[in-house]
Amino acid sequence: MKEKENLDLSKEVIPSESELKEIIVNFVGEKVNPENDEVTVENIIDVFADQFPEFLLVVAEENWINGYTQALSDVDFVKNQIDTSKEKTKNTNEP
Repeated sequence: MKEKENLDLSKEVIPSESELKEIIVNFVGEKVNPENDEVTVENIIDVFADQFPEFLLVVAEENWINGYTQALSDVDFVKNQIDTSKEKTKNTNEP
């Protein structure tokens, strides 16, 4: 199975939106020194994974918990939809 590439990770990050973003982009640019002088989100993730892994771990854990919680909510929703549909069918078929 071929891994799907996340195009958002390869987009250039423009460091003009906030002071923190500018600091991060400049720091990462100095660390990875990309040939085209474009720092991407993927570059930032790689540097954070190397330099500040505990930060990424917390973000990943929170994302996993939110995804798992949403999945459980979706399962409950689908079960309720099936039960409602069965109930309607049962009531329609009664004399």
